[in-house]
Amino acid sequence: MINILVGSFTTESNTKVPYKTTMQNYDIRFNEDALKVMELENCEQRYNVHVIPSIYANANAVALVEFEAFDYIEKKLLNTIKDHINEIDGIYLHLHGASYVENIGSGDHHIIREIRKIVGPYLPIAVSCDPHGNLTKEYVESLQIIRSYRESPHTDASSTRLHVFEMLVDLLNNRENIVAQYEKLALILGGEQSVSADEPVLSINRFMDKMEEDPRIRSVSWHVGYLRHDCAEAGCGVVVIPQSGNDNEYCKQKCKELAKYVWDKRYEFHYTGLTGSVEDSIDMALNFSEKPFVITDSGDNTTSGATGWNTLLLKKLLASNSNKKMLFASIRDEECFNYLDKCQNNDCHIRLGVGRDENSPTLDLDVIKMKKAPIYLAHGEVTIGTLGEGILVRIKDTNVYVIVANKTGRITNATHLDVFDINWLDFDIVVVKQGYIFPEFKKGCKGYIMALTDGDTLQDTKHIGFKHIMRPMYPIDEI
Repeated sequence: MINILVGSFTTESNTKVPYKTTMQNYDIRFNEDALKVMELENCEQRYNVHVIPSIYANANAVALVEFEAFDYIEKKLLNTIKDHINEIDGIYLHLHGASYVENIGSGDHHIIREIRKIVGPYLPIAVSCDPHGNLTKEYVESLQIIRSYRESPHTDASSTRLHVFEMLVDLLNNRENIVAQYEKLALILGGEQSVSADEPVLSINRFMDKMEEDPRIRSVSWHVGYLRHDCAEAGCGVVVIPQSGNDNEYCKQKCKELAKYVWDKRYEFHYTGLTGSVEDSIDMALNFSEKPFVITDSGDNTTSGATGWNTLLLKKLLASNSNKKMLFASIRDEECFNYLDKCQNNDCHIRLGVGRDENSPTLDLDVIKMKKAPIYLAHGEVTIGTLGEGILVRIKDTNVYVIVANKTGRITNATHLDVFDINWLDFDIVVVKQGYIFPEFKKGCKGYIMALTDGDTLQDTKHIGFKHIMRPMYPIDEI
């Protein structure tokens, strides 16, 4: 029977935030529990293989990773490989691709280098990943199979992970000396400029789907890259996986064709939907006749590692004195949360806002405390924990509701709000900490806009201030 060792390390490191990712930020799982959250618990029976779990470590979108935390996770993985070195036929890993570890750089790349020191160059390794991760030629060629999600938002995450596992099983049953083909592009994009429901990503995905119909090609993927930490690996890349060793040279040429196809569309990338300044976004929301209208606070996008601290939109919408019913989901302020949690009365006077900069001004507010609830973290269809807690309050003498969170909560669907006994469809205006709007909110709202706010997930690529990326690089440079 084929023996496959599996593991997962998911970290998206935004180094702009003023703290680090520690062990407390990770959801760590082992054994059957790891297989369950990786959605692999039924794979043994389905594919007639034996699965050996190592470690599942998920911190989602966070900050620079402390070396000690990464070292613990990596050693658990490597030690499991060493313990089973004489058993395993292949390795399947889910690696996000956008981690950044102090004193190391990319944790994802470091893991693969260390594994290769143990298993040598030929043991098949397959990696599923987020498209918002950075690649290098060395990294790609250290793997037999690598495939990213197609869709952004990542509605195909579960199916892609399973597809990569299936491809590894097929390779182990029918061994071929395949070499993953990689081309880097002088193109740097944010996730908000590469939403799969929009062009040119729609056409790029169709082009890749057509390529995968070729029997000489096992897999094709476009890796948008990650720009929330400054590194030499940043930028787009494409990968083509051959079906057999005889197809390596053919796939090298097809990889160049795919790179050219993406590159020729560089002028077509744009923000999804409507975008506007803070003032224009507020004016549109206040003057919109239907409900709900959603504003995404793109500069404080917690799904891309921002703090969730920004209170500027709340300050400005309160200043409008509008009677519209508004929901802010959520604003992170641990000190304010703790004060509310201890407050014996439902009527409380709070200071909301950490005062870090002009984006997070402190607001003195009289509020009515309504409900405390967890902010859930889901992996596919599986709820695997929480991202802290929130307390819903209503600001007195207004129709404005705020979820005050003790951690960087990510409100991306109605389920996250149901626990607070609120229906987001009842609100005129909903403000969420996102860049591109997530599918359920997009489908249910009557209008939306991405507010080009300042913050840790600034959308203006030209002004992020890169020093270590490859140059020239479009759109920072005109090429």
